[in-house]
Amino acid sequence: MQAAEWRESIRNKKILVLGLAKTGVSVVKHLQALGAIVTVNDFKPLDENKEAQSLIDENNARVVAGSHPVSLLDEDFAFMVKNPGIPYTNPMVVRALEIGLPVYTDVELADKMTDATIIGITGSNGKTTTTSLVGEMLSHASNLEGQSFVGGNIGIPSLDIASQASEADRLILELSSFQLMGASEFKPHIAAITNIYGAHLDYHGSMEEYISAKWRITANQTSEDYLILNADQKSVFGERQTNATIVPFSSTSQQIDGAWYDQATEKFMWHEEVVLDRRDLLLPGNHNVENMLVTMAVGKLLGVSNEDIKAGLAQFHGVKHRLQFVAEIDGRRFYNDSKATNNDATITALDSFMGPNDRVVWLAGGLDRGNTIDELGAHMDKVHAMVLSGESAEKFQALGQAKGITAIAKAEWIEDAVQKALDLSNEGDIILLSPASASWDQYPNFENRGDRYIKAIEALANPDSL
Repeated sequence: MQAAEWRESIRNKKILVLGLAKTGVSVVKHLQALGAIVTVNDFKPLDENKEAQSLIDENNARVVAGSHPVSLLDEDFAFMVKNPGIPYTNPMVVRALEIGLPVYTDVELADKMTDATIIGITGSNGKTTTTSLVGEMLSHASNLEGQSFVGGNIGIPSLDIASQASEADRLILELSSFQLMGASEFKPHIAAITNIYGAHLDYHGSMEEYISAKWRITANQTSEDYLILNADQKSVFGERQTNATIVPFSSTSQQIDGAWYDQATEKFMWHEEVVLDRRDLLLPGNHNVENMLVTMAVGKLLGVSNEDIKAGLAQFHGVKHRLQFVAEIDGRRFYNDSKATNNDATITALDSFMGPNDRVVWLAGGLDRGNTIDELGAHMDKVHAMVLSGESAEKFQALGQAKGITAIAKAEWIEDAVQKALDLSNEGDIILLSPASASWDQYPNFENRGDRYIKAIEALANPDSL
């Protein structure tokens, strides 16, 4: 069914939207705009539910709030749209499936709403960065008609972009396992699974169920579609089958018939062709090699030239607050990893700067949750100076001293920390904010901490703007 025909088919149809939040509100508004008769069911009581109140006041929506009454399903709904965060064990979802009522997530509606080419990206790690990278690359693609829209789990509801897209356009969707699990009709032209590690097992129940949810991305693909798959994780997927044309990528193999990284020459390769050099890129870290390979594969499948692929990837600074390149000042490169609120995230950041000539000034500290940070010590070989703040500053100071670091300063606020980091640095250094701590002892959230860090760096670069 073409998109225009589907849009017309839901006019005056009764549709149940289960669960609000940002995605649910978007679904309600777009379905109403298409002439559907929408009922909203959200568990949060109405007097505490600003989203539901707004839909009543501004959209004249019918809202049932405060519980999930299964009796609501006695009404003649055409289908249910489930918020991705609501599990399939929810009594409303269980009953809907029992009576044969179709249950969709927002991404399936987006697929139905538009005839645009859909590129779907999922995985345990790297899907947000990869989705953003693909969007940046395709914005430089001189061979493609139409526009490229980025959305989905990345924070922009999929229907918000599907409603704008024409057949000549592309939707680049970040897809979570929550959105894919149970998806019965979703069909991207290009699908990618960056990698699979244990995650969200409380929702899925087991690793097998989690992998199966991710594999739903390819369930409806044909041989005319593509599945970009991590060749370094072949064993993870077991005997699962796909009708799609598989395009492998590898960050460790010497050569494959797909996208691969030559570790000896630091070149990104497509089959036997050199596409770009790692030295042209701003994003650090081995984990970003996989993200770049997936992005490059998408570009090659869409016929994007090597020059346009390089132009897009070389200009990408990273997702904001996630090991984001901010600026280079006086030969110092500043990176913002404010979202690193735990040891694992900061280990990834520190390990990203292990080159023979790398030297790091590390900005760390924040809310003290009482956890140990000793495991960070094994990843501090390139750290020669530290600037510490927040409740956990003393803990980080002890860690630095145990590693023999003598250049350690303390700062009350991030603006002071930036200046002290600059004072402790030398030309060629990396100045890295990766706190390994939450921000709540001093800042409302990690975004606020990161934004203030960026502004402090901008002030260094443009002192006359103050």
